[in-house]
Amino acid sequence: MIKKVAVLGAGVMGHGIAQVCATAGYQVTVKDVAQEILDKAKKAIEKNLTKAVEKKKISEEKAKEILNRIVFTLSFEEAVRDADLIIEAVPEIMDLKKKVFKEVQKYVKKDCIFATNTSGLSVTELGNSTDRPEKFVGLHFFNPPQVMQLVEVVRGEKTSDETVKVSVEFVKSLGKTPVVVKKEVPGFIVNRILVPYLTLAIDDVDKGLARQEEIDAAMIYTYNFPMGPIELSDFIGLDVLFFATRQWGLVKAPKILEQKFEAKQLGAKTGKGFYDWSSGRPKIPKEVGKYDPLRLIAAMINIAAELIQMGVADAKEIDTAMKLGTNMPKGPCEIGDEIGLDFVKNKLEELYKEKGFEVLKPVELLSKMVENKKLGIKSGEGFYKYDTKFKNLIVEKIENNRIAKITINRPQRLNALSIETLDEIYEALKMLEKDSEVRVLIFTGAGDKAFSVGFDLQDAKDLTPFNSMKIASKGEFVFTQIERFPKPVIAAVNGYAFGGGCELALACDFRIMKKGAQIGLTELSLALIPGWGGTQRLPKIVGLAKAKEMIMLAKRIDADEAEKIGLVNKAVDAEKFEEEVMNLARQLANGPPISLAVAKYAINFGYELPVEVGQVIEAAMFGIATSTQDAAEGISAFFEKRKPEFKGR
Repeated sequence: MIKKVAVLGAGVMGHGIAQVCATAGYQVTVKDVAQEILDKAKKAIEKNLTKAVEKKKISEEKAKEILNRIVFTLSFEEAVRDADLIIEAVPEIMDLKKKVFKEVQKYVKKDCIFATNTSGLSVTELGNSTDRPEKFVGLHFFNPPQVMQLVEVVRGEKTSDETVKVSVEFVKSLGKTPVVVKKEVPGFIVNRILVPYLTLAIDDVDKGLARQEEIDAAMIYTYNFPMGPIELSDFIGLDVLFFATRQWGLVKAPKILEQKFEAKQLGAKTGKGFYDWSSGRPKIPKEVGKYDPLRLIAAMINIAAELIQMGVADAKEIDTAMKLGTNMPKGPCEIGDEIGLDFVKNKLEELYKEKGFEVLKPVELLSKMVENKKLGIKSGEGFYKYDTKFKNLIVEKIENNRIAKITINRPQRLNALSIETLDEIYEALKMLEKDSEVRVLIFTGAGDKAFSVGFDLQDAKDLTPFNSMKIASKGEFVFTQIERFPKPVIAAVNGYAFGGGCELALACDFRIMKKGAQIGLTELSLALIPGWGGTQRLPKIVGLAKAKEMIMLAKRIDADEAEKIGLVNKAVDAEKFEEEVMNLARQLANGPPISLAVAKYAINFGYELPVEVGQVIEAAMFGIATSTQDAAEGISAFFEKRKPEFKGR
């Protein structure tokens, strides 16, 4: 059992790891070669904790407790003698790291686990240089460790299963997400995919195929990446990228990258790289231009397929690592399935002929998947399996099947809701209601333009009073099933949500809206009125006066205004949207399913009744909640001061 952690190296990564460990309750010693380095590290930790107190994330008392758990020392022996785990975080020099572990071996316990925070050096080679290769593991934290959720747990050739197991549990205890690199390869998972992606983008700039702004805009505004590859290269440091190309040999460094390195134009850290950073982060114009982002995406998908083929990780682990390690909204395997793996393979063959880089040659696994018609969403199977009984929806289960996601998949029609689509939503709701694994449901729209623009007017060729009544009844019935669905439902409003699309969101329990999107009941602009519950649900949410204003003026409002009037729970920046939705879904998925269901029922159907009647419903639901095993677990966990584990019983 790990109680005491020694962190060797007090630099940016070292002191960050120390802070994370101390925050999780571990006793920590931090060792470095100079007192001034230790003093600087302590000040940095104090500053971070002060900020956390100011933001009311922790109390002053908690901040003092965390700092008191950390001991700073210049002595190897003092740092490691009682340690259960040692995390080395010295500079990325193989001989230096070996020298550190050789010194450590003089003082440590026999059962102490050794870990290296290397981002790319061989864990096997480092482990073999010690007296305990079976107890040697890579723990690759991402910068800054206090913020980034991912830790790659890297297995060396001789690392034991028990060491991997203990390391994974340790990472979880820090509140981080471990992804096991089952077989060591240069760059592990994230950097093995990221470095070629960045380098290929720079290569296109070098060869005059596109300007850096065009490439970055294509990735930011087409795929919702938080940064484009050129800007990200500057942010990471062009020296770091240059050394990575030399060290791992996955893609040769373009001439322009070498020139920037030699001129010491290294990006944000020097004030200039491909962009001028002297006034802060560069502004990337929204004009995407003619650059084809698949030139870069295809390479990422191909490398992901290679990692699966080599047994390094599976698709879900790779996507998790890339999303948490780079803040990509979707992982390369997810994107590949959406694009179509046949299309990806064709693009790779075209690029390989053009550039000749091995990372662009379609790997055997990808070629076989295409040959066997495993093309992604459109065929029902690619890197993942999909339910193909729906023509207009993508229905998938994620996060260990605890979270279901219904994506309205008609991007060519801005996800307009046809009668057929409404029928499919009803069928999907019935299917997911019966699924005992699913605890939370998310609705969203395919593509990046629309959540749903409402009723598909192509279905409105004969709007007789009788047909109109049938259409209204259909939508009202389906959306009422969302309201009555016995699990929390989140509307992830990722684009336009007009008319029936807005009404779908109103039927959900929570609404998270991406900044840049718009929402409104716009039917009056067509001399119609909302027909799927909008006139009833909107006043309950925003009040009568605001509802009349929105409906009668057919107003379209942005995310900030929607949050201000209470129409949505939260307006979120585009780069954090997916993360915010998933964080809410995870919180709900960890809750007590039966109690959540009866609470939802009491709120939705007791809300407008006389108080006395509503209280009768509430009392009945309270009785149901208290009769569950989850209630007993919740009360026990409270008194035992631990986190409850709710099982839906």
